[in-house]
Amino acid sequence: MPKDEIHPVADELKVIVYNRHDLKFAEEQAAKVSPDCHLYLQPEWSVRDKVMPLIVDFVLENPKWKASLQTHKYLNIP
Repeated sequence: MPKDEIHPVADELKVIVYNRHDLKFAEEQAAKVSPDCHLYLQPEWSVRDKVMPLIVDFVLENPKWKASLQTHKYLNIP
C-alpha cells in the first residue's frame, strides 16, 4: 500500500491487477494523486489471461488509464 505522503508528488501510479477488486483499489489510489499523474494497470503474470480482458474493458471505459505489460516476460527474458 502506498504511503499517503507519496501521492501528491507521484508522477506515475501502476496497479498490479490480480482480480476485479484491484480495479476499485486503482480508482481509490488514482483519486489521491495529481491529475497529471500517469495511470497504469498491469496484469499479475500468473492470472494474465483472466485479467487482461478486465483491464482492456476498464481502459476503454476509462481513458485516463493505460494498460502496462511486462514485455520481458512475454519474451521469456528473466
